[in-house]
Amino acid sequence: MQATPHSAPGMDYSACRFFIRRLNSHTPGKPAEIPPASLPLIGFIYVTSGQVLVETDGNPYLCQTGHALIIPASHPFSVRYYHDAAGYTGAFSTSLLSDTKPLRFLTEPVHQAFWFDEGVFMGELFNMILLSFEKGDDLFINKAMDLFLSRIKSGKTVAVPDIVNRFLESAFNPDLGIGTISSYAAQAGISENYLSRQVKQSTGRSVGEWIDAVRIVRAKKLLSETFLPIIDVATAVGLADQSYFARFFKRGTGQTPSEFRKTMQG
Repeated sequence: MQATPHSAPGMDYSACRFFIRRLNSHTPGKPAEIPPASLPLIGFIYVTSGQVLVETDGNPYLCQTGHALIIPASHPFSVRYYHDAAGYTGAFSTSLLSDTKPLRFLTEPVHQAFWFDEGVFMGELFNMILLSFEKGDDLFINKAMDLFLSRIKSGKTVAVPDIVNRFLESAFNPDLGIGTISSYAAQAGISENYLSRQVKQSTGRSVGEWIDAVRIVRAKKLLSETFLPIIDVATAVGLADQSYFARFFKRGTGQTPSEFRKTMQG
């Protein structure tokens, strides 16, 4: 069963103080739709490998290896993209904690990076939290979450330049067409080289790789949710050549567009 980085649709959180589940997009299986969510709990994601792009309060947060994102209760969020992502995701109530002082900073999402040994430690801590959750060990969960939150620095966010944030926001905006490197650079009023350099340095991926990721995300959505002919899907994501689109899609997903549609709709 593939775990995607979002809450379970339809889950009743009224009596829930804490939940956690493993994030693992490597696992083969039918990909689940990732709906927008707004929880009455404080949400969190910790990424041990790969990338997860989360949008909340209208801002994109690119979570990579060793990154944690904490989302205040009732703040709407959605996962726009994830790639080879592993880690942990869940939510908690303040009633779980013995000390709520670390949460006084939580008026907006907090995005923090844990580097090197600290990142490894956090990954092990979350694994122990998951095992304790499965065993019903509330005492350890309480102490472990206190420890995690004590490591969060007030107002600490991962430094991603505004130019890169605006590019990601535009690229993943479903109301906008898929652009080119030159169009995104022109939109930002900068050169293509400068945009390319900033995006690569901040995200580890080139502008072209992000554009390809957007094409895959949108093609998957159209193939799974509509009965558009594949040539029309190809055109909709900016690849009018159906043969090239089929090769491009298979290279990115391991399936042809027809195979993917059959899996999703069959």
